[in-house]
Amino acid sequence: MTSKKGIAILGSTGSIGTQALQVIEAYPEQFDLQVITAHKNVDLLIEQAKKHLPNTVVIGDETQFERLKSALWDLDIHVYCGEDSLAQVVESTEIDTVLTAMVGYAGLKPTLAAIRAKKNIALANKETLVVAGELVTREAFENGVNIYPVDSEHSAIFQCLVGEFHNPIEKIYLTASGGPFRGFTPEQLSKVTKAQALNHPNWDMGAKITIDSASMMNKGLEVIEAKWLFNLKSDQVDVIVHPQSIVHSLVQFEDGSMKAQMGLPDMKLPIQYALTYPDRLKTDYTRFNFMDYPELTFEKADLTTFPNLQLAYDALNAGGTLACTLNAANEIAVEAFLADKIAFVQIATINAKTMERVKNIMRPTLEDYIAVDKESRKIAIELVGDSK
Repeated sequence: MTSKKGIAILGSTGSIGTQALQVIEAYPEQFDLQVITAHKNVDLLIEQAKKHLPNTVVIGDETQFERLKSALWDLDIHVYCGEDSLAQVVESTEIDTVLTAMVGYAGLKPTLAAIRAKKNIALANKETLVVAGELVTREAFENGVNIYPVDSEHSAIFQCLVGEFHNPIEKIYLTASGGPFRGFTPEQLSKVTKAQALNHPNWDMGAKITIDSASMMNKGLEVIEAKWLFNLKSDQVDVIVHPQSIVHSLVQFEDGSMKAQMGLPDMKLPIQYALTYPDRLKTDYTRFNFMDYPELTFEKADLTTFPNLQLAYDALNAGGTLACTLNAANEIAVEAFLADKIAFVQIATINAKTMERVKNIMRPTLEDYIAVDKESRKIAIELVGDSK
């Protein structure tokens, strides 16, 4: 019998993290939970720690440390806090795979730390590759580290490529549900509410990624992520709207043949595949039935009504730190929209204006990415203020 695989979950209290814990709990003979972390949701983190008894727990928000430590004092669990601790705990020799499920730019540093510690990465934090794809993929190659995608679309591409790695990709198609505003005109989009934007038709996700899905920015970030994961050019990555979310993505090869990965929308499957590759473990998940979906439809993505997707292609084509700027601006803009400071359509406007104002640095270092992220956020915050 093979030994258990040591797992660290960075961002265990989010949508991906909580589902990953369900996967790990279902296969106790396969996994050994070593680390769980959260930014500030200390109540759920305490609950998870008491239930799953990991070796180490980290809270990013240092003001919550004493509360976390007090709640777990009688358990054999190491408790730490702060950004530096997040990067340090992944170096443990007991960890085989690090699932990065943190939201946004915050996932970059601990993911790099895990790669440098030669841990395989199950990547749910797409922003890591969006912000610093050139650096991250180079470090992964140099350290002999595999990056297994957790996003349903990229997992689908990865699954289609198993056994095909020697065959060049002609093109990939990332599918998008279209979100709650599929088919809206620009005028209709100008009047949508926060409640409408948070009501995704197919997927149950956190607030930030749900808004990104509604604005098509999530698909834009996935386009950039796909470039780095699969070593593609922008014209090899296409987006098609598929409202049923059954076909998770497709690969087209040089002979014209296409492969698609299909299934009901359930993030536990790509999470599990990333943690168990190359094995597939038996599950009791609900099975897809063609008779329940007699029609699977596909539409062209509307880059005019949803300009965030075009901005992502622009950043990808430009290279350098422009995608880092786009990501930073978008995080600020989405936060402002959720706080009722700007309208939904202003998210893309702020993103575009920030990209125009921040210098694009080619061949960037980690320090360049950090500086550009900081400068981009500063300008985006100013633009939010000016928009009132």
